[in-house]
Parts: sequence; structure tokens; C-alpha cells
Amino acid sequence: MKNSILIIGAGPAGIEAAATLKNLGYDITLLEKENETNTNLRNKMLLFPDFSEAETLVKSMDAKLLENNITPCFNTEVVHLEHKETGWIATDSNHKTYQADAVLVATGYTPFDATRKEEYGYGIYNGVVTSLDLEEMFKKNNIANAFGENPKKVCFLQCVGSRDEKSGNNYCSKICCITAVKQAIELKKLLPETEVYIFYMDLRMWGQGYEELYREAQEQYGIYFIRGRISEAAATFDGKIQIKSEDTLMGLPLKMTSDLLVLMTGMEPSKGTKLLASCCDCEEMYGFFKTLNTISEDQQTNCAGLFVAGACKRPMSIPDVLADARAAAVEMIK
Repeated sequence: MKNSILIIGAGPAGIEAAATLKNLGYDITLLEKENETNTNLRNKMLLFPDFSEAETLVKSMDAKLLENNITPCFNTEVVHLEHKETGWIATDSNHKTYQADAVLVATGYTPFDATRKEEYGYGIYNGVVTSLDLEEMFKKNNIANAFGENPKKVCFLQCVGSRDEKSGNNYCSKICCITAVKQAIELKKLLPETEVYIFYMDLRMWGQGYEELYREAQEQYGIYFIRGRISEAAATFDGKIQIKSEDTLMGLPLKMTSDLLVLMTGMEPSKGTKLLASCCDCEEMYGFFKTLNTISEDQQTNCAGLFVAGACKRPMSIPDVLADARAAAVEMIK
């Protein structure tokens, strides 16, 4: 390792690694394709499991850049990455090049496009929304159905675009289960009289405090959990959403009418992740970055001087992303 490090992506992973490395005396160049930092974090209202404000974390991450005198290069989309004798060369969409001794890719993820699951009617029926749409409603403090009214019944559907052969994603997106629980509780706090149902394949509560939040959702807020996937959704004449499913615990078919259907969309590799992983020959089967191994060398790639951190490798929660970014910084300075 020499002094210059190029970091691609100014989300939590990129910022955390940049601040850590700059604090250790390294020369950091931080590139971001958007016009602001933390794009995927800014579209959240509250974070699980403690319901802290996402905006607070955004401000904290941005403060780390200021404290370490790091100015990201915004609107800079890296479209090519290669290694030469002089070091790593990154080229952006305007054909400008950036050179460094080492590179950290932190290009993150993109939410699954729910329109690909036509059977649920997203983009067709106004009463079908995604979890990100619901976050926007929370921000505006306005939970509304197709007619702009507070819903009396809301259904959440897990694993939209994850663990699904039809969409091509057999992996678990890790955060959908706990996100649905968090959002359901938020909904009940705002609209206590609303009935809330969560349809799931099986619940995967990965982190500390997650299982407790799941129990609280049932015991304190009266949220109903139904084991079974929704096969299809359709609009009724009065603007509601009729869903067909099966209660797999009871072994019975189920039909229900809801004012709002919330699709819990999973994570996919971002466009930048797929592009850079491909051009560096580090692409795994779904388009995420492939590391040397996921146990002891999870920040290294098969290219010397090329490191990765965060959700460009696989779906991760924010605490996982921040821990992974610190680990990547340590690996880079060995």
C-alpha cells in the first residue's frame, strides 16, 4: 500500500472507510455518481430496531467528511476500472480519469423493481405500494389508500424480488423481515385502529433486538402474521386490493380485501456494482462483487489492490455495512 486511495461510492460504507483512512494519513479521493451522499439512506424515515431517525445518521456521516476535510466528487459515475503498472485507473462517464495506488468499491445496492412482479399489480393499481413508498408516506405523516384516505386494513408481503426463482434472485435480502415489522409498528402508532397483516415465507430476525421487536409487534400492537405468500393481487370496483394467498400453517386457501398492499422489495446489485464487478472479473452469480472468501478475506478480491465494502457484496444492514467498511480500511493498510 502507498498513500493514494480511490473510494467509489459515498454511502455509509464509502464514507466510513474514507474517514477512517484519512484519519490514518492516507490521501483519499471519494467519487459519487449522485449529487449527494447516502442516497439509499435518505429515503428512510426511522431505522430498526431502535426507531432512530435516518436523518440523524445521514448528518453524522456527512459530519465525518467535514471533520476529515474530505470533499466528494459528486455526479461522477465510474464506468471503467483497470489496473496498470502505474496503479489503478478509474474512468468516469465524462471520460475523466482518476489514478490511485488502491481502490475501495462501495457502490452499494439498488431496490428491486416491483413492476417486474406483475402479479402484484405495482404501477397498475394505486393501492399497491413498495416499502420505500411507505417510508415516503411516513416522512409526510400521511398514510393513504388509493383515494387519499387513511387505510383501515393494510397487508405487507415479504420476499418481493428475493428468494424467488421467477425474478432470478434466490438469495435472502436480509433486512425485509425486520423492516416489515418496524413499518407495521410505525403504522399502528399512527393509526391504532388499522388492521395490519404480514404475509411471510418464514421470518428471519438476524440481529440483536429483532426477535424482541417481532414479539412486541404481536403482543403490544396486535399485528397479525400469516405464513404464506400472496399469489396475486387485483383491484376491486371500490378501489381496494383483493389478494389471494394460502395460510400454509392451516393448509387453507385465503382471500382478503385490503386498503393497501405493501410490497417488501429486496436488494439487488446497483448498476455501478454490476459494471465494475464485471470489468474487473470479480462478479458473482447475481452481479454482486465476489470476494476471495466470505470468512477471512471478505474485503479482498482476486485483483491486488482492489477492495470492496458494504452492500456491493451482498445484502447487509446498516450496522453490518459500517463494520464491514472499518474492516476494509484495516485490510487496506496491512
